[in-house]
Amino acid sequence: MDDDETASQPTVRSYAFAVVPTLALTAGIPFANRVEPHIFGLPFLLAYIVLWIVATPLFMFAALRAMRIRG
Repeated sequence: MDDDETASQPTVRSYAFAVVPTLALTAGIPFANRVEPHIFGLPFLLAYIVLWIVATPLFMFAALRAMRIRG
């Protein structure tokens, strides 16, 4: 790597931001597996999944911002 390039180093905080949607979409499904109530006309489980799919880029952006820049 050249001296003028900057490298980012992952931190515990960035990993925590990245793991939240992963856990929500894998471990949270059995807890959210309900047909009632309906949210915006969708069963709760489908609304839960859509919510986390939409929220995942926000968490990934937060993980990127939490990385330290060294250089």
